[in-house]
Amino acid sequence: MSAALELFESRGFDATTVDQIADRAGISRRTFFRQFRSKDDVVFVDHDVTLAAVRDSLARSELPPYDAVCDAAAQVYERFAGTPDTTRRRYRVVQAVPALRERELVMVLRYEQVFVGTLRDRTPDADPLITVQFAAAVTATHNYLLRRWLRDATAVSAADVRAALAAVRTRFAAPSSSTGPTVAILPPGVRPDDVTAVLTRHFGTVTTTE
Repeated sequence: MSAALELFESRGFDATTVDQIADRAGISRRTFFRQFRSKDDVVFVDHDVTLAAVRDSLARSELPPYDAVCDAAAQVYERFAGTPDTTRRRYRVVQAVPALRERELVMVLRYEQVFVGTLRDRTPDADPLITVQFAAAVTATHNYLLRRWLRDATAVSAADVRAALAAVRTRFAAPSSSTGPTVAILPPGVRPDDVTAVLTRHFGTVTTTE
């Protein structure tokens, strides 16, 4: 993928051949086509890996369903933010090629469909419209912040993303009738930003005072 993106950016997507990508990556043309149907597939190969990781994470998550979806979306951001050079290079390449932009929209829909499927399986009695709305809101929030980081070079931390997703979760949460104290048990070494995200998820905007 790295070899392909370098060539796409320097030579242009249409002008780059599969043979050139294979040569740059140090593999044969035959090996290339064992793994990819076309050069388009190379651009999104880590999306396929990430989507598989999301499915696995959701299947193993012990969080409540809506929280699990928010956590999975945050993990996607963390994976892409963890490879900033590659992620930004792909963004530039995709923006320059209409066919790749259309392919990216399909990929985004695949993430949303995984979220919807998880919620339908784990909350079968929930209003289907709410399920779809929540999955769409989580996906849109993630994508907005990711593109803001990519396009505007705005500093968006993983904690920012988790806080924004927690706010989405709060909008879809049923109001609590409990007036008693709430106890939150967190693992040792948890970061302050994560504590804030947990509190925000359950209580809305959290204001701290000294």
